[in-house]
Formats: sequence, structure tokens, C-alpha cells
Amino acid sequence: MGIRYDTGEGEDGLIATINTTPLVDVMLVLLIIFLITIPVVNSSIAVNLPVETNQQKDPNRENVIITVDAQGSIYWFETKLPDASGLPELLGKIAGMQPQPELHIRGDARADYASIGKVVEAAQQAGIARIGFLTEPPSR
Repeated sequence: MGIRYDTGEGEDGLIATINTTPLVDVMLVLLIIFLITIPVVNSSIAVNLPVETNQQKDPNRENVIITVDAQGSIYWFETKLPDASGLPELLGKIAGMQPQPELHIRGDARADYASIGKVVEAAQQAGIARIGFLTEPPSR
């Protein structure tokens, strides 16, 4: 009892190639589906974005660093300011520079929000365009 394959000359032999027609059909259907759904996905809410010129960053320009310690004392770079009243004058000088340097605030984690808020308020009133806060990266 066995199966016999007829290999006669009159009949076609076995075809050993892969039929790619179904694969091409599936790929064409997927292509059409993607072409139809892409415009739907890309639609968004129309808004008018502000226009701003890009300023080239000068690598030689030094950023201004203001430090607020845990007691609320304010430091201009490494120099301790006697009180916060001299801060607006110093910030006014750097606000007039062209291009304007960035202001980086180093606030102690134990400092009151009010003392850091005074620095931010003085910077806003002086017209400082870029204010950033320096932080430590999280420990791993």
C-alpha cells in the first residue's frame, strides 16, 4: 500500500516555485488602506503659531548664574549680594546686552519659594527673555 506518483511524459510535473500572486494582492490592499488613512491621521487643529527668529548660540558667551541658598541669600555668580534690592540693577544691565545671555537660577532644595520667586520676578521686570533652573540629575 503506497502512493504512486505518475511521472509520465504526457502530464505536467510538480511545480517547485512559490506563487507570489496572493502576496502581491495583500500588499496592494494594505498600500491602498494606508494611503486612505494617512490624511485622516495627519489632520490637526489649526492654530496660528508665533513667529520667532532663531538666534545663533554663541559658545563663548557666558550664562548668568544666580544662586539662592537654603537661608534665602542671593549670589551673583560667586558673589553674595547684601540684599535683593541690588538684583534688578544687575539684571537690567544684562537685559540690555545683545544677544541677551541666559539666566540660570540655582535654587537650594530647602530654600523658600518666596526667595526664588523674588529672583524670577526681578528677571521678568528687567526683561530677561530666557530663564532656566539648574537641577541635579536623579540618582540611579
